[in-house]
Amino acid sequence: MRTARRAGRGAGLIVEPHAFQLVAIILVIAAAAGMVAVRLRQPMIVAFIGVGILVGPVGTGWVDADSTIELLARLGIAILLFLVGLRLDMHLIRSTGPVALATGLGQIVFTSVFGYLIAIALGMDSVTALYVAVALTFSSTIIIVKLLSDKRELDQLHGRIAVGFLIVQDIVVVLVMIALTAFGQPAGDNLPSSIAATLGKGLGLLVGTGLLMRYVLPWLLHHIARSQELLVLFGVAYAVAIAALSEWLGFSSEVGAFLAGVSLAQTAYRDALGARLVSLRDFLLLFFFLDLGAKLEFSNATQQITEAAVFSLFVLVGNPLIVIAIMSAMRYPVRVGFLAGLTVAQISEFSLILAALGLGLGHITNATVSLITVVGLITIGGSTYLITYSHQIYQRIHRWLGVFDRTGTRAGELPAEAGDYEVILYGLGRFGSHVAARLAETGHRVLGVDFDPRTIATVKRDGVTAVFGSADDIHFLEHLPLARARTVISAIPTLEINLTLLHNLRHHRYDGLVVLTAHTRHDIDQLRAAGADVILTPFATAATSIADALHRFLETGDHSHLDEGR
Repeated sequence: MRTARRAGRGAGLIVEPHAFQLVAIILVIAAAAGMVAVRLRQPMIVAFIGVGILVGPVGTGWVDADSTIELLARLGIAILLFLVGLRLDMHLIRSTGPVALATGLGQIVFTSVFGYLIAIALGMDSVTALYVAVALTFSSTIIIVKLLSDKRELDQLHGRIAVGFLIVQDIVVVLVMIALTAFGQPAGDNLPSSIAATLGKGLGLLVGTGLLMRYVLPWLLHHIARSQELLVLFGVAYAVAIAALSEWLGFSSEVGAFLAGVSLAQTAYRDALGARLVSLRDFLLLFFFLDLGAKLEFSNATQQITEAAVFSLFVLVGNPLIVIAIMSAMRYPVRVGFLAGLTVAQISEFSLILAALGLGLGHITNATVSLITVVGLITIGGSTYLITYSHQIYQRIHRWLGVFDRTGTRAGELPAEAGDYEVILYGLGRFGSHVAARLAETGHRVLGVDFDPRTIATVKRDGVTAVFGSADDIHFLEHLPLARARTVISAIPTLEINLTLLHNLRHHRYDGLVVLTAHTRHDIDQLRAAGADVILTPFATAATSIADALHRFLETGDHSHLDEGR
């Protein structure tokens, strides 16, 4: 970082600010850019890279390649990888079934292959094309989880599947970085010996981390966690220490930080540690993106803009189509595949880390890093709006996605006695499954419908008849016993799906009771205006019931009504 210098006696200070003042100015600019990004519903990563470009050589020139900024940037990446490893939930991959692995690995393979062919067609050499292709495959777990969480879609089927295959991507990117750092160094005259030594060091690092995880860390954390401040300090020190050890062994520091996180992922303190380090991670990542933006090189801007537009279009359109095709082949509804597919319509911070690693190894140039960064800015910005307005977009284009529809092959799974059911209930999640089970217990014949095979298997074990189907599939209604069903219930709180189901029921001239679910006043008004007979509001109903029970307790001291588990 440039600092103030004296030009001589009486000459005063050169215009350039002091290092501390410069950091203060940059932080103020970053905060202002962050406010603009929030208003535009953009992730902070976009604002931070923009600030890096502004204060770098391309902009004001305040920040050059500087050891202080670079050190803070490396600490930020180490904490980021540590938290990724810390939150690595293999149970989530298992719970989403084969679709997470198939979609995660399938998307990586297809995107890499087609991305490589596009890069070669644009005149890149094979090594550069490979780096660009691999960089296009990874999506940002941090950004996607934040967006899905804001929309309250993490627990929906497409949200669980998306997080599952994003975890698969995180594992693959770490393996790629291990491979690059292991075989990217000069091998010397004896290649087999060099490879054997690298594999031995890697195995030693894994075994050592495993022994710490098994015999040392649980006991050590039990004593350290008595002080929350000490727990945070230990987490940072442990992550950086393992990262430094990994770098000393010839691997990247990112690999060591990730392994440090994995070694603590099964402990009881991972959530507390992760929650306290998120703010530190976000602050230090600011310096990584500042450093990245300051190093951008636009020596041939016209060519880079053309290449960035081509790759961005491929990521924004091609990646979602790949996911839709894979999930369609596994007979998931097109709507689920579309919503999950939009989560891979951007490249991630890991893509930028991978590019920086390739630059450090001398495999690619600053121009390639700049290209990947520009693609990142375009796709992250564009995909944020795609995910935010995903349902509205689907309503407009779903007719063109019909070519991917494979759910019709599930019609044969309807039970032979389907004509005997008096209640058809769509949506067997936490709310719907309880409604279905309670109705069945009280003697009503219920046919549940859901598009999550895992949910169907669960409710069948509970004694509820369930079939695979989608609430927005008009053709599926032809196979349901609408003529005898006294009521159709949707326990799905999504407005667009309920409006579509209501329209399709009217199209089939269903004259029974239609019961729909809503969470907000806006949705209630929309469903009532569309002609729904009954609208369920589970949150409001539960709140009223609990408030009444609390009132009885406060008045009489009787808390039996509060214990729903009895």
